[in-house]
Amino acid sequence: MENKHKLKIAFTVTCLAVASILLVNKFRKHRKRKQNSTSCYLKSEAKPQHNFKRVLANNSYAPFKHLKLDENSTDLHPYESEIKALLEKTQLEFQFSNETMDMSMSDKYVWVDDELKLKELVEVLSKERVFAVDTEQHSLRSFLGFTALIQISTRDEDYLVDTIAVHDIMGLLGSVFANPNICKVFHGSDNDVIWLQRDFHIYVVNLFDTAKACDVLSKPQRSLAYLLETYCSVTTNKLYQREDWRQRPLSIDMVEYARMDAHYLLYIADRLVSELKNQKNENSATLDDDLHFVSEAIRRSNALCLQLFTKDLEASPGQSAAGSIISRHLNDHGRSSANNSQFQDLVRRLCCWRDLMARLHDESLRYVLSDNAIVSLAETTPLTSTDICTTISQADIDTDFLNSNSTPRFPSSTVLSHLDDFRYLLQNETNNLDDLFQLILKKHIGPNGSCPFSLYNYGLLSKTNIKSSKRLVSKASGYKLSKKVARKASRELFVQKFSCKSPVYHNCRIYANDGRLLCYCDRRKLEWYVQRDLAKIVDEDPPAIMLLFEPKGRPEDEGNDFYIQSKKNICVGCGEGNHYLRYRIIPSCYRIHFPEHLKSHRSHDIVLVCVDCHEKAHSSAERYKKKVALEFGIPLFVHKVVNSNEEQDVSGSSTSVMKLGDCGVSPLELRTAAMALIRHGPRMPPQRREELKQVVKKYYGGREISEEDLEKALLVGMSPHEKRRLRKKRGISLNNTSLNNIVSDNDVKGDNVDSYKNEVHEPDNGSNLDIMDPSEPNGQVNSSSDGAVFATCSSKLSLLGHGPHGKQVVDYLLKNHGEVGIQEFCQRWRQVFVESINPRYLPAGWDVTHSGRREFGDFSVYNPANKAPVATKDEGKQHPVV
Repeated sequence: MENKHKLKIAFTVTCLAVASILLVNKFRKHRKRKQNSTSCYLKSEAKPQHNFKRVLANNSYAPFKHLKLDENSTDLHPYESEIKALLEKTQLEFQFSNETMDMSMSDKYVWVDDELKLKELVEVLSKERVFAVDTEQHSLRSFLGFTALIQISTRDEDYLVDTIAVHDIMGLLGSVFANPNICKVFHGSDNDVIWLQRDFHIYVVNLFDTAKACDVLSKPQRSLAYLLETYCSVTTNKLYQREDWRQRPLSIDMVEYARMDAHYLLYIADRLVSELKNQKNENSATLDDDLHFVSEAIRRSNALCLQLFTKDLEASPGQSAAGSIISRHLNDHGRSSANNSQFQDLVRRLCCWRDLMARLHDESLRYVLSDNAIVSLAETTPLTSTDICTTISQADIDTDFLNSNSTPRFPSSTVLSHLDDFRYLLQNETNNLDDLFQLILKKHIGPNGSCPFSLYNYGLLSKTNIKSSKRLVSKASGYKLSKKVARKASRELFVQKFSCKSPVYHNCRIYANDGRLLCYCDRRKLEWYVQRDLAKIVDEDPPAIMLLFEPKGRPEDEGNDFYIQSKKNICVGCGEGNHYLRYRIIPSCYRIHFPEHLKSHRSHDIVLVCVDCHEKAHSSAERYKKKVALEFGIPLFVHKVVNSNEEQDVSGSSTSVMKLGDCGVSPLELRTAAMALIRHGPRMPPQRREELKQVVKKYYGGREISEEDLEKALLVGMSPHEKRRLRKKRGISLNNTSLNNIVSDNDVKGDNVDSYKNEVHEPDNGSNLDIMDPSEPNGQVNSSSDGAVFATCSSKLSLLGHGPHGKQVVDYLLKNHGEVGIQEFCQRWRQVFVESINPRYLPAGWDVTHSGRREFGDFSVYNPANKAPVATKDEGKQHPVV
């Protein structure tokens, strides 16, 4: 009986074991099928860049590391000294091409695709005095893009370098390109220079750019196709530029196109130099160098060599793209959905996902998911895979997604391989992008991730260590750590609140009606011209328009090419791209009072800086303001104010009298006292209430004060904008008839203007300083015969900041030195900025000696001839500006 029982138990255990094994096998098969169904497409699709063994610029969030020739060097550019030497010595001591150059292009060329051929090419180029270069890029199926082909032409031979085959040894060309004794001829090298740095650590030294020569010559067009047709009678099809240059072998037409871009470049450069030498200049008599135009073309070309490649980094993945999409959607369509918080959250999540997936798979953002597809998904929130694919496809088809000859597959392979992500993105309500980041990384690239590792995406794992977990503060070091944490939190809050939420520079282009580049600008400016039929669109990516009228002035009129250079959305000081703020190099307290043509539509002195560089620059500016105050004898702050009705007016009018004694009170102290009495007067201790009343009485000459007096004191020295803000903030408590009358009277009539008392200093020359012109309606300062100083101040000028100081300094400069004094004053401020943060990433063409002048067209609202006359007391503010 006992044996029977044991057999029964053994049989049961065996059955359970068999069942368990069957279940485990079934589960494994199911999981395997599931994994196969969501397997990443990269496991079966080979990409050429995955064969590279040396990648300098991966897709991580770490900044790009440039070549370091000397570890002790402080220069960011490894060849900065050599390039600056070329900028000082801009002489041309050779010819670009042989006079007997054969204009026909034979079928003979050298294809360089292994180390031996590359070394032979280096040996040939090292013996040349000049050679032409062009590059072909691939960007659609790569996050940062990569160089797929380099064309090099000497006077005798054409070389096509297969940079995919010899990618890892391309550094062999570095010494030739960095040799200052060998000139490299490019056309439109702005991007080529930084692409070579990004992919191969190749730095161009000694450059001649035929596009810059066209700018100096004011050619009607500056494209290479125009130059080929004009000088060589050769036509080229620029559609080949959009071809997939990764394919091997290249088609016969693609080879011919690639060779053509470099083959004729030396001859074109020679022709352009001849024209530059023959160019006449109205001021040629004052030029020391007869080859001024040649030197200018060389200088502009070599200035491009100082550019440095930087990654466009941001605080969180896809942040800038999301801000741009939301802003553009609102401006273009004006739909209520753009103001919907749910819509905005979805856009941010989708942009975060797109950014990460593009980096993981080394794809461009536009290949993974277009901006229009993101908007459609955020608006419709489809739930099924079929609906998601349909939504994306329809959005891309409607907008002609890639704008190329080849029709891509909609949706992209990235989307099709990871459709499960969309159901989570569109349904989950988490708004924490950091959590989303960690989740995507863990799912796709972690130990059990679905996507393969590569040299491009392995660096993304370091992002997980950037945000450390909260740590307990020990008693021993608690105070120090808590202060450090508080400072860090304060800094992060400042960045979150004040940093730019979307890219500042869109790098859209505006061309004159003769094809010459006028400037780079943002999308809104382009749309303004197009909507008014003042321009036509000539390019989509990046956007460009051509004006349909003759503009007033050109960038070259100022001898400065700052406005015809593209600009990066990074800190000009340290290259930080995660966050940046606009910084005014010329403080607003001065600039606001400049003549219109020296300040309107001028972006030269507004740069992007990170929080840390902003702090350094601002501190330096505040210190220099104090030096300016001492130099001109004009205090930074208004020290005393006194009510005009309580003092006898020495001039016989209603202006205020301010004697050099102790009369009057600080405007900040007065307004603080008035606010405290209005809000908490009845509840204050009697002694404190009496102290504050004495402050206000001092302003009113010692007499008793009423509630209306307190309300008037609260508005002392406020600008109209500050008064509107105060009324909005205080609401009903100050929104009464008397206050409205006060604001109206101070804004319009100007009869009872509160005056301010400045401590008067002797200027350097020892003479009395008459700061304001008495004829100026905005304010005046004069001395009476008994030594009293009286003044009126514009009701539009706040007395709390540096506004009065700024106006007096600018008025003094204009009166004594004219506009030259203003320009020199600006140059001093630019020098202060440069010395404060030692900026390494200033846009090309930025200059301390920039003139800042601007001529306005006949119909410009900033043209003085179109300005309406200043409103009088009786007329108020009813005159519009034409």
